Amino acid sequence: MIILNEIKWLFIMVVLLLANFGMAQDSRPNILVVLCDDLGYNDVGFNGSTDIKTPELDKLAHGGTIFTSAYVAHPFCGPSRSAILTGRYPHFTGTAYNLFQNSSEEDKDNMGVPIAETYMSKVLQEAGYYTSAIGKWHLGAAPKYHPNRRGFDNFYGFLGGGHEYFPEQYQKTYREQLKKGNKTIRDYLKPLEHNGKDVVETEYLTDAFSREAIRDIKTAKEKKKPFFIYLAYNAPHVPLQAKAEDLKKFVHIKSRDRQTYAAMVYAVDRGLGQIVETLKETNQYENTLIVFLSDNGGNTDHGANNYPLKGTKGDTWEGGFRVPMFFHWPAKVKRNQRFNFPVSALDLYPTFVQLAKTNVADDKKLDGKDIMANVLTGADAYKDQMIFALRYREGYSDVGGRKGDWKITRMGNEPWRLHNLKEDIGEKKNLSGRYPKLLQKMVSETERWTKDFVRPLWFYSLKDQEYWNDGRMPRYNETFEISKLVAHPYKNKS
Repeated sequence: MIILNEIKWLFIMVVLLLANFGMAQDSRPNILVVLCDDLGYNDVGFNGSTDIKTPELDKLAHGGTIFTSAYVAHPFCGPSRSAILTGRYPHFTGTAYNLFQNSSEEDKDNMGVPIAETYMSKVLQEAGYYTSAIGKWHLGAAPKYHPNRRGFDNFYGFLGGGHEYFPEQYQKTYREQLKKGNKTIRDYLKPLEHNGKDVVETEYLTDAFSREAIRDIKTAKEKKKPFFIYLAYNAPHVPLQAKAEDLKKFVHIKSRDRQTYAAMVYAVDRGLGQIVETLKETNQYENTLIVFLSDNGGNTDHGANNYPLKGTKGDTWEGGFRVPMFFHWPAKVKRNQRFNFPVSALDLYPTFVQLAKTNVADDKKLDGKDIMANVLTGADAYKDQMIFALRYREGYSDVGGRKGDWKITRMGNEPWRLHNLKEDIGEKKNLSGRYPKLLQKMVSETERWTKDFVRPLWFYSLKDQEYWNDGRMPRYNETFEISKLVAHPYKNKS
């Protein structure tokens, strides 16, 4: 009898422990990453836009913490996305170029983020999260690089670097191309897919992706699991295509490109409003961390506005890789906060791992840091440390590096420049001649950062490949040379 009672109490204790474990699991936050494509720094209301209205995003931003100095790891789509999901600068993983669009099927099989790199999605999936990727992928189209093999339970979207927005248009063109026997149909026209199977979409793409995010929020609730949803809108990336009813809201904008662009951003905003309503309806709103950002700076040739930043998508000026970003988490993050210290999209990986109460493998390298405690206390996470960007061009590299209020920039193979961003956010006044030792120190630190770079696994063009094959790239010794490149101090007024 005594033995039976002991077994009974042991059983009850095990049940209670399991129940408590389940409650601890449930207490972990849901994580929703909303990534826009080519969104300009000044193209959302919470960052100062006066002509593009984003009421839903503004409510979320002001209901949480706005990052005024958020950076991505590269000023182009593919490398930036690789960095977000791997937690590593793309130069360390061989992914520092956008995928080559006209590659052969054999080449495509080797064009993707190396499978040795563990995505944050895999870590969260193994920690018990329901994981979903929606929208644009652009990280490899071969089966081994597919989202379902990289830690995502669910994928709905397209694998390439862009897509047209209206199904009735792109589906028609796609059928015509098939009928002609064209075997190299542009990715922008191909069917969307759901977990490897083609689907016939019926909605404007941005609306479709918002719909799928809502579906996954409900799925996670049914599964009684916290979720990690990577919602990668392709808006407002070209082609500039918007719904008529959204365009009507921006008739005050005279530029046709800007008007269409604004309507595309508004469609994202409208979708976020619907997503928030679903979170509230399913009682998941309070404990959901929403992270909003862009993959790189806005494309000013196609409607974007990066004011007050200098530069555009692809640059290492601020306008190329400094992006709008906020954290919204009612249960944890304070309302109406502005975080003015620099942060990096590389920080998302380690931050999410900590929130999920899990760990990464001992051999997994991460270039960012867990910033949640800093966000909550308003403390600088990168004091005395630099945040970098480097873009390979044909025969040379553009470079940017920020430490505190100071920024070094080398663009277009021109001399190095030094700017105090607190006083000169537009990078207009070059202080390299006035503070040569500071310039030298920051350039040297940036050069050390490149020491472990690896050769890119692919190149954006055959011309790029030619430069690397014949030794005209990467030429870091020339990139980081200063002595004869710094302008005379009395000529630094420009």
